[in-house]
Amino acid sequence: MTVDAVIVGWLLNAILILVVVEAAALIIWHRRTGAGLPPSKLIPNLAAGFLLMLSARLAVCEAYLAMLATLALSLVAHLWDLRIRWHR
Repeated sequence: MTVDAVIVGWLLNAILILVVVEAAALIIWHRRTGAGLPPSKLIPNLAAGFLLMLSARLAVCEAYLAMLATLALSLVAHLWDLRIRWHR
């Protein structure tokens, strides 16, 4: 693994951590104030982004089978989010 791959891996790790912190902060804020999106509408969107970043991280580690699995899960999360947001 090159130095660039290590740096990219650390950056992706930081992004993954920030997504988890963001989700926790938004859920706590919603529970305390009632403002913002409820967790049922927030989690699918954040999960899709988290799984995309995780698949990028796995690609850097050359864990391609796991990367494909997380990409598939990301698609499921995106479709779940679209189903929630789609207005008929």
